Amino acid sequence: GNFQLNVMLPVVGYNLLQSIEILANASVVLADKAIAGFTVNEENIHRALGRNPILVTALNPVIGYELGAAVAKKAYAQGRAVKDVAKEMTDLTDEELDRLLDPAALTEGGIKH
Repeated sequence: GNFQLNVMLPVVGYNLLQSIEILANASVVLADKAIAGFTVNEENIHRALGRNPILVTALNPVIGYELGAAVAKKAYAQGRAVKDVAKEMTDLTDEELDRLLDPAALTEGGIKH
């Protein structure tokens, strides 16, 4: 029962350290053999980000939830950029949409009107 843990504690510690060493070695191999060869397709990232319906969340305080939901649904259904659909369905200017839908600003916290 209770006394067996004390006897086995060195074995548990040894196995824990061995597991940490294996994980560290695997992380190095993964970084060197797999991740180091990755290339980032920034154009694809920006295109995918622009089509993400979650961007409409930033528009909701300005255009309202109902219109925001309609913009998101239409952009998703048509595979189009949220900005393009919002430009068609609202009276917001390109400058306003760029400011509201800026992903960098959205990650800073808070929504700026």
